[in-house]
Amino acid sequence: MIRAIIETSLIDWDGKITTVLFFDKCNFMCPFCQNWELILHPEKYPEIRFDEIKEKLQKKKGWVDGVVLTGGEPLMNEREIFEISHKLKEISMKIKIDTNGAYPKTLHRLVDEKLIDYVAMDVKAPLDERYYIAVGRNMTVEKIKESIEILMHDEVDYEFRTTCVPGIINEQTVEEIGRVISGAKKWALQALVPDNAYREEYRKELGAEYYRALRKYHEVARQYVANVVLRGKISE
Repeated sequence: MIRAIIETSLIDWDGKITTVLFFDKCNFMCPFCQNWELILHPEKYPEIRFDEIKEKLQKKKGWVDGVVLTGGEPLMNEREIFEISHKLKEISMKIKIDTNGAYPKTLHRLVDEKLIDYVAMDVKAPLDERYYIAVGRNMTVEKIKESIEILMHDEVDYEFRTTCVPGIINEQTVEEIGRVISGAKKWALQALVPDNAYREEYRKELGAEYYRALRKYHEVARQYVANVVLRGKISE
């Protein structure tokens, strides 16, 4: 169910002006999640129906380049994700999906049916037991691996994203992730936004040392992926 909307965004799809739609469910509970209130208390937010979304998009025709489906985890809502993707395509909208990679079959079907134009997939940690800390759940990383493989077949434009969370991401883990996604089209290393993190221990102010480390991670990542970008507050 869609519970929130950003009508105009300049930062959710590189080079595009978008409308962003937020689904209200997630199979993970990442300790650094920014949207945890939407996930834990969806009843606080009114359902946004497609007729309302369509009306907003039609008013922005020629201005908005596409729609970002995010969350939460949009691919948890399989029936709804296909329904809204078809409706968006009927009004000639490009679609970007933000996903945690835990639903490879749904992802593959969306790609196969050419319903999506871009995928941003999180790779939150090395693909072993450390992933459980990053996502706050016991889970299998095999589905994450499967989703990575789907995207690296280059049937849809994509990027991988890693939020650089202190205690989870360091030079070594960047290198380990890099080996898994070596040769990928694009890899975004994202600065942590601590202000509204789900767990209080991740809300600590980040100092200059953290931002220097981000630049080092960027150097390490470029050994594996040619197109690596830094996102977020990185100026310190």
